Amino acid sequence: MHDITRQFRNFFVSLQLTVALLILSLILVFAATLDQVNLGIWAVQEKYFRSFFVMWQAPNTDISLPIFPGGYFIGGLLLINLLAAHIYRFQLSWRKLGIQLAHAGLIVLLLGELITGLLQQDSSMRLEEGQTRSYSESFRDYELALLDKTDPAFDEVVAVPETVLADEGSVQHPKLPFQVKVKTYYANATMQMGSPDSRPGAPVATQGVGARVQVLPLPLTYKPDEINQPAAFVEIITTEGTLGTWVVSPLVGMPQTFPYQGRTWELALRMKRHYLPFSLDLLQVTHDKYPGTEIPKNFASRVRLKDAAGHEDREVVIFMNNPLRHGGQTFYQYQMNAAGKMSAFQVVSNPGWLMPYIACIMMGVGLTLQFCISLAGFIRKRAGTPAVASNV
Repeated sequence: MHDITRQFRNFFVSLQLTVALLILSLILVFAATLDQVNLGIWAVQEKYFRSFFVMWQAPNTDISLPIFPGGYFIGGLLLINLLAAHIYRFQLSWRKLGIQLAHAGLIVLLLGELITGLLQQDSSMRLEEGQTRSYSESFRDYELALLDKTDPAFDEVVAVPETVLADEGSVQHPKLPFQVKVKTYYANATMQMGSPDSRPGAPVATQGVGARVQVLPLPLTYKPDEINQPAAFVEIITTEGTLGTWVVSPLVGMPQTFPYQGRTWELALRMKRHYLPFSLDLLQVTHDKYPGTEIPKNFASRVRLKDAAGHEDREVVIFMNNPLRHGGQTFYQYQMNAAGKMSAFQVVSNPGWLMPYIACIMMGVGLTLQFCISLAGFIRKRAGTPAVASNV
């Protein structure tokens, strides 16, 4: 039993495991770089780095097979390897303090990447001058929003994630007096005017704009300058029977409403929203250029930050390399249209954003300290060596 435990320990402590994991990580980065042309940066991150295994789907089947360790698997083993080496191999001593501090910084760096991969949330907030918003919108994820529009003062919203729509099942929420059945879902689609009856076998909508348009499925796009536009056919089913089938898509440019039980409901497939406990009001957009050129000199947005609880009510200027940090969110100047008086912010929520900075400081201090310790030892050794006399 002790031999098995010793072999198990020696495996995770071994330098050979460290070298093997570093080689695997190099291969992973190389393969991901090549595949980025086909998948784009976001899909590559999910497939190669934010997964335990890189999966390969057999052609014309739904079978996926693991073919290579992913970023979580390699990074997790490397983290265990470093921790085991600290516990069993390195002895605490002043002479090795710099090396231990540098390795601890590397451990913090790996933990920070894990926290970022699991918890970071990227979204955007687009505002026009004079407009106020208390939510941001996802770059890639969508949701089916069912809004109770009866009260003119506020909307009661029930949001169904896109992943639920992709399952093409039924949704019954306690706040909904009806059931939503997803009949067909397309991850990417376009719409064109025309009678749906001219496409035999295609899903048919009986209500809203879907009764006058055709929905054409498209292959998924991974180009950085393109975005997938999903579409779905949803049926509203009540205890009295069906109310009809609607087409929902971000391409639908008009509200689709229906009455039920004395209330007015609206259907919309939109970017997933992340609601905030505070609001931003865009007061002014500034877009300076270098004289005589169209080269941007400065992008700046003056906003009013107002907390719903009344704790914050102040003006802030957001510009390049000077983001706004508040409530665990960071607002970066992302896009701007000075002519249209519009500004867009990239909103990042990352609980581990400080960890890479702390890790770099730890590794830098550790390497510097180890160099100084080694240099001091070398100087003491040279000073203690007696001079050798020579006869000329």
